[in-house]
Amino acid sequence: MNDFDYLSEGQVYLDSACQSLRPRPVIEAINAYYTEYNSCGERVKYKWGIVTDEKVEATREKVLKFLKLSGRKYTVSFTLNTTYGINLILSQIKANQFKKVMTSEIEHNSPFLATMAFSKKTGLPREVMKRDIDGSINSSAYDFSDAIVVINCASNFDGRKLLNIKDIVKKVHKEGGIIIIDAAQAMAHSVDILRGIEVDAICFSAHKLYAPSLGVIVWRDDLMTKLEEGFIGGGMVDDVKETSYLLSAENKEHRYTRFESGLQAWGEIVGLGAALDWLEKLPKVAWNNLKNNAEELYTFLSASEKVCLVNREVNPTISFYVDGVDSHLLGNALSRENIMARTGYFCAHYYLDHVSKYPPLIRFSLGLHNRPEDIEKVKKIMEKIIY
Repeated sequence: MNDFDYLSEGQVYLDSACQSLRPRPVIEAINAYYTEYNSCGERVKYKWGIVTDEKVEATREKVLKFLKLSGRKYTVSFTLNTTYGINLILSQIKANQFKKVMTSEIEHNSPFLATMAFSKKTGLPREVMKRDIDGSINSSAYDFSDAIVVINCASNFDGRKLLNIKDIVKKVHKEGGIIIIDAAQAMAHSVDILRGIEVDAICFSAHKLYAPSLGVIVWRDDLMTKLEEGFIGGGMVDDVKETSYLLSAENKEHRYTRFESGLQAWGEIVGLGAALDWLEKLPKVAWNNLKNNAEELYTFLSASEKVCLVNREVNPTISFYVDGVDSHLLGNALSRENIMARTGYFCAHYYLDHVSKYPPLIRFSLGLHNRPEDIEKVKKIMEKIIY
């Protein structure tokens, strides 16, 4: 794809689950911010600042459109990353309105550790739910009464999805709970599972969505009633007196400031807007190429008796280990061939190490930048190891 023309021949990047590469239009949008209208948003009246404000507001609208959520119900706030967003929400939740916090066994450390810390801090019990092999949760096995549920809708090690997300959300809300979704791994390639689903908050990282390093919280406005101020500062108030202040978030038009303290990453926000535009305009052939590459690589790995796959089905994110081969050494060997892949437990230590008892793994996570020749090169190098 020409939008990744900076990739040298023979360079194979297979770590999109960590952070995706950025296409040319995103890089150009960021450069334009820094060279044409570099300014603070929301604070200035000069022309550059007005341009920044317009582009930042447009990005908020694009995020809601991408997720098919209404601006009448939802607000978009920008943060550092998914981990930061989840912790920011939990740190300000009024714990006395809830009875417990719940997560699942296949979580990234972002929600897994954040819920653990929340439980220790508040004294609320914490429950770790089982996930089926397809990623779904048996909702009838759990009581969501007045619970804070923090779970992913797509795994970061094999892409398995929360297939019954609609049922889970409905049951959580019916029983008086709230649900926060870690969508870091869904936004780029599996966003359909999340579109139009009215959860209480969605946290994701733009850097896994072909955009710059940035975090995003998409949250229902009525979540405000369940929060207390605990992380505030510049950019969040309309007035300050000696012993009191007036939050800007009390005004619907500025509700996003509830999670936006201090100066924001304006260039990165502009870059996210450009990434969403780019994704919306991508031709079908680009998505078919990603699908075909994932199928080719999965089929190849599945054919070897020495390869032990975590995946049970094709996905752009594939984790495995090779019998008799240390995954870290394999990762180093691939690196010498200009093939970049992640090794270890991918911040999912609990499930991969302690529940499933896997040795350290290797993960091939594909993106829209990958070419068929990338897959052929990986197959050629891996054949020397597994056959």
